[in-house]
Amino acid sequence: MGKIWQYLTFGTLLCVFAAPGAAQDKKLSKIMDDKLRFSQALLANIAVNDFKKMESNAEELLGLTQREGWHVIKTPRYEVQSNEFRRACESIIQKAKAKNIDGVTLAYFEMTMSCVRCHQYVREVRDARLPAERPNLLAEPR
Repeated sequence: MGKIWQYLTFGTLLCVFAAPGAAQDKKLSKIMDDKLRFSQALLANIAVNDFKKMESNAEELLGLTQREGWHVIKTPRYEVQSNEFRRACESIIQKAKAKNIDGVTLAYFEMTMSCVRCHQYVREVRDARLPAERPNLLAEPR
C-alpha cells in the first residue's frame, strides 16, 4: 500500500512540476516532428535527384528555426549548434539551386551532424540540471 501512495504522490507532483512547461514542450515536440519529416523528405529528394524539392524542404527546415519554441536552452553553445544547423540548411538551398548533388549531400550530412550534436548537448544540460531542479520524488516517506 505504501508503494501505491508513493506512485500516486509522484504522479501528482510530476503533473504539478510539468504543467508550466507543457505548452513549451508541445511546441518543441511539433517542431521536432516537423524537422524529422522535412529531413526524411530531403533525404528522399536527394536519392531521386529532385533539386526543387530539396530546396523546398531545406527552406522548411530553415523556417523551423524561426518558430517560437525552437530555442530550448539560452546558452552560447546552444546558439552555436543552432547556427550550424541554419548554415547547413542554407548550404543545401544554395547547392540545390546550383544542382550540385555532392554539395547537397555533404550539407545534408553536416545538418544531420549538427542535429546529433545539439541533441547530445541538450540531454547533457537537462541531465545536469535534473537533480537540482526537482526533489527526489521516489525517496521513501519519513
